[in-house]
Amino acid sequence: MENSIQQAATKWDYFQIINHGIPIEVLEDLKEAAHDFFEFPAEEKVVLYQVLEYQKWAKPLAKKLLEVLLKSLNVNDIDESLDPLLMGTMNVNMNYYPPCPNPNITIGARRPCDGSYITLLFQDDTGGLYVRGTKGYNWIHVIPIKGALAVNIGDLLQIISNDRYKSIEHCVAVDSSRARISVPLFVNASLDSVIGPFPQMLKDVEKPVYKHVLHSDY
Repeated sequence: MENSIQQAATKWDYFQIINHGIPIEVLEDLKEAAHDFFEFPAEEKVVLYQVLEYQKWAKPLAKKLLEVLLKSLNVNDIDESLDPLLMGTMNVNMNYYPPCPNPNITIGARRPCDGSYITLLFQDDTGGLYVRGTKGYNWIHVIPIKGALAVNIGDLLQIISNDRYKSIEHCVAVDSSRARISVPLFVNASLDSVIGPFPQMLKDVEKPVYKHVLHSDY
């Protein structure tokens, strides 16, 4: 399993995971709360509860994924002292894309790369997420899988891995008749952490691709 995750992250910079340990009820409640928040006068405290519940389950999953990804970089000793650097902040957003009668002439989100280490994305069954293919000019539709989470590599992991992993470009297309909800969870360093290639990446006289920088200045 670890090899499959490492290979997918290296080759595609993106993958989907199932059987991740987050109860399907937590994901379904989160999806319902997100739709209600944007479409009905839902109480904010109800939405906040669902987000916090989701984050509680997602945090250990995010830590395990980072451990697996870093293991392929020969970073094996991950203890609590690295928590501020690797998981100093975790931010959850809720994105709402209303239906558009002419989806071919609009786009739900431009083509960003995430500034995180990794992003865990929960999306509803409307679909519309696309990631940049390995050839650079093609786009791959990330078909929703019930209960699955999409995981993509962000800028910080690209930096500390000295380009072993690459931050992936992605965009969102809107639907003509259905609203779309997505809930990304961004795993970031603390703002006072210094980000740069890990020493394990610079063995054998390999030169750093990036300078060290304070995360708040990045």
